[in-house]
Amino acid sequence: MGEFDLIQRFFVRGPARRAALGIGDDCALLEGPLPGGGSGAWVAGAALAISTDMLVSGRHFFPDVDPRSLGHKALAVNLSDLAAMGAEPRAFTLALALPEIDEHWLGQFAAGLHALADEQGCELIGGDTTRGPLCICITVFGDCPLASALRRDRAEPDDDIWVSGELGAANYAVAQRYAGKPLAAEHPAVRRAEWPAPRVGLGQSLRHLARAAIDVSDGLMGDLGHICERSRLGAELIAELIPVDPCLSGLPEAERQGLALRGGDDYELVFTAAAENRTAIVALAERLGLRLSRIGKMKSGAGIVVLDHRGQPIHADIRSFDHFA
Repeated sequence: MGEFDLIQRFFVRGPARRAALGIGDDCALLEGPLPGGGSGAWVAGAALAISTDMLVSGRHFFPDVDPRSLGHKALAVNLSDLAAMGAEPRAFTLALALPEIDEHWLGQFAAGLHALADEQGCELIGGDTTRGPLCICITVFGDCPLASALRRDRAEPDDDIWVSGELGAANYAVAQRYAGKPLAAEHPAVRRAEWPAPRVGLGQSLRHLARAAIDVSDGLMGDLGHICERSRLGAELIAELIPVDPCLSGLPEAERQGLALRGGDDYELVFTAAAENRTAIVALAERLGLRLSRIGKMKSGAGIVVLDHRGQPIHADIRSFDHFA
């Protein structure tokens, strides 16, 4: 039994009864009304977006990681879920298990956490602390218009598939560490792994351009597979269009391609959009100063096919990372 089988078997109880969107997406959605902007007015048709992520020492991060970067990443991975829904961050809670009180470690962790929280206008509003193996659990709250939320189930046949940034570097850094060949701290791949940049501004800008979105936390193929499953569609990707991080240029082509297709921890956004929005998306990329690459199309049917430069299918593992696999 894998991670997603476990959730389906023991915790999914059918369609959400009170929530606008329940289990199975980047965020749950609770229908408003919610306060709008800084005016204090109340906006109809809004939703509260909620997501929870847990980081466990030895599983999600190495025990000797820089605590400042860990504080940043703990919040960043949650903000990435808000970005994938097109939501604006509002607040978060923190549950923290600590083996002991280390004031220097906590000071650095809090500095990284609060710096990103301040940057995104997302305040810490509560939580819990306890003694135990090091574990960080954050629940984040954001606002988004219910009608234009970037849900996984809204892709349509012939939608373009886009991805932000470049892929593969974070997973490469982690894999090298596991292999006993850690990269230097200043290597760009280490930066990508330890200081991910949640694409919050992009997500909000895509509300009226994209239909479906997801963040790349477990790998492009697996995460796009969740959009396919929820939208009951297939996908076709063009291998040479998939943006591989330039810091991997010295690796063999097959390894670079594998890292870009299956590597996790990139926290970029994969989204689908109608072909008529191509010009607007290119303009958005220029405005944000962020690479947005059109890498394929959604198709009727099921499954994901990756094509080489001759249009021939290549073997690609579509499974995402699974903690229980």
